[in-house]
Amino acid sequence: MDDHGAPTIAAPPGPDAPLDAEELRVLAALIEKAATVPDSYPLTLNALRTATNQSTSRDPVVSYDDTTLLAALQRLKDRRLVRFVHAAQGARSTRYRHVLDERLELDAAALAVLAVLVLRGPQTTTELRTRTERAHRFDSVDAVDATLAELARRDPPLVVTLPRQPGQKEPRHAHLLGGPVDADALAAAAAPAAPRGGLADRVAALEARLERLEALLGVDADPDADDDAGA
Repeated sequence: MDDHGAPTIAAPPGPDAPLDAEELRVLAALIEKAATVPDSYPLTLNALRTATNQSTSRDPVVSYDDTTLLAALQRLKDRRLVRFVHAAQGARSTRYRHVLDERLELDAAALAVLAVLVLRGPQTTTELRTRTERAHRFDSVDAVDATLAELARRDPPLVVTLPRQPGQKEPRHAHLLGGPVDADALAAAAAPAAPRGGLADRVAALEARLERLEALLGVDADPDADDDAGA
C-alpha cells in the first residue's frame, strides 16, 4: 500500500538482478542457438523446449514443460532481456529472441562464455575455449582469459574465478547472473563420488574372500596357529 492506501505494484527486477534457474536456462539456450543456428533463430516455443531440455552440453539436464517455459519467457520479457517476435507475414507461431547483448552491451565473445557457464556449470579457461568454439572462436587461451577478466571487472561483475580445488590443475570460473555463488557447494558438487562403503568395509570383504580361498586350498587361515599349538 502507498501513503494513500492504494496497492503498490512492484516493478519487474532490472536486468542486473539475479535470475532464477529457469530464467537462466532459457536465456542461455537462446544465446547459444542465436550463435549456432542463426537460420532457425529466433526460436519457436517447440525449438526452445528442445534446446532447453537437450541432454548434451547441459548440466544439469532438465525437463521443462511449455507452461514453465512461457512463464520464464514472460519474466525475462518483463526484465527486458527477451523479446517476443509475434507471428506475421505467414508465420504461424510466436518466436523468441534474447537481447542480453543490447541490455548489458556484451560482444559475441562475452555472450559465448556466459552461455557455456550457465549451461554447463563452472569451467576452466581451456574448457571454455573448446566449448565456445561453435558460438565464438577464440584465437588462444589468453583471449578467453581477457574476456573473463573483462566480465569480472564489470559493475556488477558477471563472472568470478573460484578457488582451485585439490586435484585441479586449473581454477574454474562461474557466472554471477544468478547472484553470488557458493564456492564450497560447487566444489562439493564437482567432487568425484566416494567409493561405495568405507575402508573398513572393503578390508573386511577382502579378508572374507581370502579366508574362502585359503579354505579351498587347505591353507590354515591363521599363520600363527601351529606355533601356538606347539608352545
